[in-house]
Amino acid sequence: MATLGTLEVLLANAEDLHNTNFLFKMNPYVIVKCQNQEHKSKVASKEGSNPEWNETFVFKLSEGASDLTIRIMDKDTFSADDFVGEAKIPLEGVLMEGSVPPTPYNVVLIDQTYCGEIKVGLTFTPKEECYEEEEVEGGWKEGSL
Repeated sequence: MATLGTLEVLLANAEDLHNTNFLFKMNPYVIVKCQNQEHKSKVASKEGSNPEWNETFVFKLSEGASDLTIRIMDKDTFSADDFVGEAKIPLEGVLMEGSVPPTPYNVVLIDQTYCGEIKVGLTFTPKEECYEEEEVEGGWKEGSL
């Protein structure tokens, strides 16, 4: 598959996430997936339902890239990490426009129940085409004034 370019994902913050812990604040982190690539954010320790990450991840996009999946998890020490929710972000807009400023996206459970929002910014840089350099005798290109 041909490479289209790079996608820079700014993971800003989340608001009003459903707290999966009964007594304590959550320790949320995010798994960002696009095609067969995956990145994991730092854990926002004890930031609960309104975590901030301000992290940037870079993906190499190839043909067929249609969306970005953001899965929010709660890091637990003595048991398996809890699924908080996820957001699917279509890439069509950023591929056409080049960038999308940090925008809130709904975070939902598997049954599509709303459980907060996550703010993500996107920047797409197309792969530069290879241009053959014009060969000029003597290394100087003549020009007219």
